[in-house]
Amino acid sequence: MARYEGIRRREFLQMGAAAAGAALVGAGISPAPAAEKVRCSSPTAARLGWRVGVAQYTFRRFSLFEMLDMLVQLGVEYVELGFFLPLDKARPNLQSNQKLPPAVRKELKQRLADRGLAMSGFYADLKADQDEARQIFEFCKEMGAGTVIAEPPPEAFDMIEKLCDEYGIDVAIHNHPESPHSRYWRPENVLAVCKGRSKRIGACCDTGHWVRSGLDPVECLKKLEGRIRGFHLKDVAEKGNRQSRDVPLGQGAGNYAAVMAEIKRQGYRGVTAIEYEHDSPELMGDVAKCVAFLEKMAKKLST
Repeated sequence: MARYEGIRRREFLQMGAAAAGAALVGAGISPAPAAEKVRCSSPTAARLGWRVGVAQYTFRRFSLFEMLDMLVQLGVEYVELGFFLPLDKARPNLQSNQKLPPAVRKELKQRLADRGLAMSGFYADLKADQDEARQIFEFCKEMGAGTVIAEPPPEAFDMIEKLCDEYGIDVAIHNHPESPHSRYWRPENVLAVCKGRSKRIGACCDTGHWVRSGLDPVECLKKLEGRIRGFHLKDVAEKGNRQSRDVPLGQGAGNYAAVMAEIKRQGYRGVTAIEYEHDSPELMGDVAKCVAFLEKMAKKLST
């Protein structure tokens, strides 16, 4: 995920119904009929314990409610919400986070259930405020999400650890590319705040951001073995280029066949969320290629 401080959030929130509808048609997407159930397109990956999902940031041009129908078409069963992203194009004041009123949460849960989808994780603005942190954990508990993805400050982890154990919810520390603002870009920095803490605290491995930072994603995964709590699966065109664009999994500089082999070697079972940042008219096709790659690798690694 790109750093949300740099995102022009008003562009998301001010998207009108006509513009959103035009964008949907322009992307070649026909909304799925109401209550159409998802048919998993990655059953072999599921048998390996990889809960294949998509991060909401991938479809940031659309609302979450629109995205749910896209997931049905893609055959993806899990969604990771992003706290600053729009919930419903008809209600642009609503964002996909813990501030949703009870009636809207109920509506969201029903929409997920109607489609056979589940909320696997929540990318949250988790800081050191205990009351706000508890609201985030309560939201995840209510929505059935087992993982909070965040970049908390080091001083927050005493409080966060207690909430993790109280709620039975993991916190996965996300890495952005190397920059003065990216505290956790190196695996060692994640391990430093995990040291001596509950196993519910670990890493959300954004493999593409490691490659952008000039790191070897397989070596990073090895360093984090035993502390991996989630993934943002991402491949990028160039190693060491902080601005390198995303490409479908297996087509970039991320050595993704080796990445998936390492994930399998470690026996990882859990959320494997695709986060595809390059938005274009081919977005659905690109994400479908990512899903297909994961299923292909799962079959290869299962033999």
